Amino acid sequence: MPEFTTLILLCLTALTAGFIDSVVGGGGLVQIPALFLLFPHFPVPRVIGTNRFSSFMGTGVAAWQYIQRVAVPWSIVLWAAVAASICSFLGARLSSMLPGAVLKPIMLVLMTGIAIYTYRNKTLGQEENLRVAPHKLPWLAGALGGAIGFYNGFVGPGTGSLLVFGFVSLLGYDFLRASAQAKLINVVADVSSLIFFITNGFVTYELAIPMMLCNMAGSFIGSRMAIGRGSAFIRALFLVVVFGLIARFGYEVVSEWGGW
Repeated sequence: MPEFTTLILLCLTALTAGFIDSVVGGGGLVQIPALFLLFPHFPVPRVIGTNRFSSFMGTGVAAWQYIQRVAVPWSIVLWAAVAASICSFLGARLSSMLPGAVLKPIMLVLMTGIAIYTYRNKTLGQEENLRVAPHKLPWLAGALGGAIGFYNGFVGPGTGSLLVFGFVSLLGYDFLRASAQAKLINVVADVSSLIFFITNGFVTYELAIPMMLCNMAGSFIGSRMAIGRGSAFIRALFLVVVFGLIARFGYEVVSEWGGW
């Protein structure tokens, strides 16, 4: 059993992660480093599996809140969710065979580009302006869901943020609807990859269960705030999370290359 102080720290981390994740994704940016810091002896698949178990119900809470208050294009979500589910499972399998360092330099460059693009485009995602013909939306959503779903299973942090950005910049949804769709797709992708982590014993339940309850509470608060404040609030928090991801991936890439 973990020490009481350690468990309290993890629960506070999970509460914060649930809040962030419910708005723009990126909760793993908070939870995963905390697990690595407090349990340095954990292998990477155990950290990812424990984080995934503790966060998937919080994502579900946020998804339910959005469904109640935001018009969701279900056909688009279905295509993206199915592709994300399949590719997330494949990514999870690959994560146990390859080091996460393979994707980190790529993610650093990608996140930097996303931050610059979003910051420079002040009106991005403030209003819905679909960029493609309706009959092409399911195919593009499926391709987007598959690509990000694979990343979700393989590495994880920033999945929700990438989905939100994809729906805003590539498909033309506003930040609120993009966030709602991202949460629904995240739920399906998380459950799919979680099957792999559970069946292979990569979940530490004495940590994951209390963290899950706190993550759910944070997700409830965050999703209600996002719905109430709208796309401008989501865009601002999105930029904060993306800059945090840049800092994290930058630190890890420099550390690995420098042999720290």
